[in-house]
Amino acid sequence: MVCPPFLLSLRKIWRSALIGGGVALLLALVGMVGTFHSRSVINNVVSVGQVLFLFPVWYATYVSLRQMSEERKKVLIASLTAGIVGSLPLVLLLLIGAGINLRAMFVNASPALYKILTFGQNLWPGVLVLIVVSALVTLTAGLLLQLSSRWQRALIQGFLWLFIAGLMRDLILTVTNRWGPLAGVVQFFFAANGLTPLGAVLLLAIVIGLAFRPRRQVESQPVNSRARWMVLGGIALIFLFLPQILGPFFSEILDNVMMYILMGLGLNIVVGYAGLLDLGYVAFFAIGAYTMGILTSPELNAHPLTYWQALPFAMVIAMISGVILGLPVLKLRGDYLAIVTLGFGEIVRLLVLSDWLRPWLGGTQGIQLIAQPKIGNLTLQSQVQLYYLFLAWVVVVVFIAWRLKDSRLGRSWMALREDEDVARAMGINHVTTKLLAFATGALFSGISGTIFAAKLTSVYPHSMNFLVSINVLALLILGGMGSIPGVFVGALVLIGAPELLREFAEYRYLVYGALLVAMMLYRPEGLWPEERRKLELHEEEFVESTSVAAETE
Repeated sequence: MVCPPFLLSLRKIWRSALIGGGVALLLALVGMVGTFHSRSVINNVVSVGQVLFLFPVWYATYVSLRQMSEERKKVLIASLTAGIVGSLPLVLLLLIGAGINLRAMFVNASPALYKILTFGQNLWPGVLVLIVVSALVTLTAGLLLQLSSRWQRALIQGFLWLFIAGLMRDLILTVTNRWGPLAGVVQFFFAANGLTPLGAVLLLAIVIGLAFRPRRQVESQPVNSRARWMVLGGIALIFLFLPQILGPFFSEILDNVMMYILMGLGLNIVVGYAGLLDLGYVAFFAIGAYTMGILTSPELNAHPLTYWQALPFAMVIAMISGVILGLPVLKLRGDYLAIVTLGFGEIVRLLVLSDWLRPWLGGTQGIQLIAQPKIGNLTLQSQVQLYYLFLAWVVVVVFIAWRLKDSRLGRSWMALREDEDVARAMGINHVTTKLLAFATGALFSGISGTIFAAKLTSVYPHSMNFLVSINVLALLILGGMGSIPGVFVGALVLIGAPELLREFAEYRYLVYGALLVAMMLYRPEGLWPEERRKLELHEEEFVESTSVAAETE
């Protein structure tokens, strides 16, 4: 017996909705639903926790319905039933939790969680409310697909901005309180927790209105140098006055972001340009920091140097360490190279911790009283002052990385990344090219380490763990390998955003993992990819589009 096409499509949609329900169950049992329930998107209407267990089912249904070519009535039926099916994992949790104490196995399976899932109702009315709400939420996915693509984008962007505004309510008000009369305008949108209902409607209308603003048809013309310099000047002014706009708390977050941008720009040369997977990159950061500590701390040096006197030594030692790492791995590629560099990073960390080097490196106690940079009589010690030091180095390093990218050396790095054997056959000296990549990346990481040590006036081994290397590599993957703007975007998303939501820091690495999986599946080139790498990863689509265009002509 042949199954009707609609039933086949319905089974696929139900399967996807059930997977979405499983994701919602996971988020509930790991505690994210309960923790984020304290934040509201719309005050006394929708909480962030409720969004977390309703959105996976909605998204799974929306993606499945987009592949369904049925009439409108059948699409709406499928979306409505998908919500019922997707709610079953949570319904099962409620029914089992009512009869069995699950907290011995799942700590977060508490009565408080059950109250959230049932919207504050008792068991059976709450189960019914959960099923109905889930069905109505997924029904919106079917209704959304009946609209034009422009309306779909506008509504999705609108609800996304509602979620961000509600989640970031405290931070937005903290920043805008310094804006004088504009502070009252911003406060109009917010309640004690999240957005006001009227503020939510107005914000949604504003976002939709901006999405539908008339666009002028401008012929593609090369951007003249004057316009380019005006744009760069505007960006420079924003960066210069950012600490004054945001305040000291956000300046501290900006310092951390800038530090990772510096390290990311260095690793971008090693991994993004030259294709050398380095998992021990934190070693160079540690070498720069400890060199600064040894040379400037009176604890370890009877004649301590100033920050600026010690900086050239730290930079040279970091570069030499990059060459030392590069020499044994010249013949290694891929996974083998990653394992060796990982070992190098662990060797540096264990040497710092060892009692053998304790008289020179401080052992587990670290190094204190590290000198801070001075310019005349001014000591750079506050968050705002150190921000400008980080910013100056970021500008210098960005300029160097940008100039290197299209230089002869940069093209040699990229040739090695594409195919080392072919590059060597073309006459590229792979030994010198690889060593220069390692040395340059180590230099930038070492500079970041020196500022980090001066910022804290101390350095400890636990600050140089393996996760630092993983964070830097992750921001490159997220932003886009080989892309300089991608480094900034990746650092803002992976380093800046978690700092803004520090009370939810226990879920940082769970979100990291999910974000990286999503990036690999849906946007492997990164958020701001390099054009060449984007073409490499989407070569088949590009060839297909060009062939279709040729056929139509």
